[in-house]
Amino acid sequence: MIWNEEVECISRDEMKKLQLKRLKDVVKRAYENVPYYKKRFDEAGIKPEDIETLEDIQKLPLTTKDDLRAAYPFGMFAVPRREIVEVHTSSGTTGKPTVSGYTREDLETWSEIMARGLTMFGVDDEDLIQNTHGYGLFTGGFGVHYGAQKIGATVIPISTGQTRRQIEIMKDFGTTVLIVTPSYGLYLAEVAEEEGLEREDMKLKSIGFGAEMWTEEMRQEIEKRFNAPAYNIYGLTEIMGPGIALECPEQDGLHVMEDHFYPEIIDSETQEVLEEGEKGELVLTNLTREGMPIIRFRTKDVTSLRRGTCSCGRTMVKMDRITGRTDDMLKIRGVAVFPSQIEKALLKMDGIEPHYQIIVTRPQHLDEMEVQVETSPELFSDEVKELVGIKKKIENFIHNEIGLRVTVTLVEPRTLPRSQGKAVRVIDKRGLSK
Repeated sequence: MIWNEEVECISRDEMKKLQLKRLKDVVKRAYENVPYYKKRFDEAGIKPEDIETLEDIQKLPLTTKDDLRAAYPFGMFAVPRREIVEVHTSSGTTGKPTVSGYTREDLETWSEIMARGLTMFGVDDEDLIQNTHGYGLFTGGFGVHYGAQKIGATVIPISTGQTRRQIEIMKDFGTTVLIVTPSYGLYLAEVAEEEGLEREDMKLKSIGFGAEMWTEEMRQEIEKRFNAPAYNIYGLTEIMGPGIALECPEQDGLHVMEDHFYPEIIDSETQEVLEEGEKGELVLTNLTREGMPIIRFRTKDVTSLRRGTCSCGRTMVKMDRITGRTDDMLKIRGVAVFPSQIEKALLKMDGIEPHYQIIVTRPQHLDEMEVQVETSPELFSDEVKELVGIKKKIENFIHNEIGLRVTVTLVEPRTLPRSQGKAVRVIDKRGLSK
């Protein structure tokens, strides 16, 4: 099923024509209405009329989260504040939050792209969507909400938390689509088991998840526990929110809504644009946003792009699953390590719960990494020598994955903190400046 066949199955030539027209318009609007962009373009010696081809986008300066923070709160708006009907912000955990402003037309765009994405994984007007993404200033809840309502589905805006109530609602209301972060999905499954809710009692037909790093093994764990396919949703507050890219039934990469967002992959060190298929940092440009058009935003997300016609019929470019962030990469004794690599190693093990925490220290001028891993109740009751064997096996799996020796500590079931939003996987105690 396809929500907007005309755009989702458009030819590559027609898409490029549409993108170029919209790119020229948005660059002109940003230059004329956002002082930040006028200053940056003038400094780079670029005028809107210099954009004659899609490749000319590379002449434009990159925008970073720090640039958006410097414009806090409303300095990036391209329309008078009275035309902004809704604002959201990032979490602001590492400084001032970034603010995202939307006109009525922007909210319509957001609804459209999410309607397309939810349709990809089978949502229709008969569905009952339990939306556990946070509402409020977080964009996650609202993006899904708008898209689901556009389709005509029934939305349960339960938001994050109230975990036992979530299970009760799922059972009593007959939820057919669940929207979660991967870590909260696993926690929900754990509580459902405690409450005696069998997989057969659930009416779930699909799960949409995103907002944090995950591995293919984690997806399979979620699918197994809920007995339903799980589809990836990608978005970020600065560009719009969820809906920038979503998975189709192939579960083989996410289709970018490239009539609204122009994607590039750059080398994060040299800032040069990479070829199709090469892995690097994702850069996104708003092509249609009125309230706050962002040009060439560095997402810090690591991925690659693939073009071609998908077996689902869509022609929109595919983005591979995010495998890390340029800013969550840990340098341990000179080796680059992503938390997702640790997770991948852990999920190969039986008897291990998918809950873990990485603790990095530097006791004597040398980095040490400890991975705390929860065991299953059955395993924890086994003999000590059995646990020692499991610990060694995990350490070997991680060593094979990252090339470093780490210390694994097995902890009792349900002792690591549970997340009702984005999981905190890494505690870095080295006191290094970011």
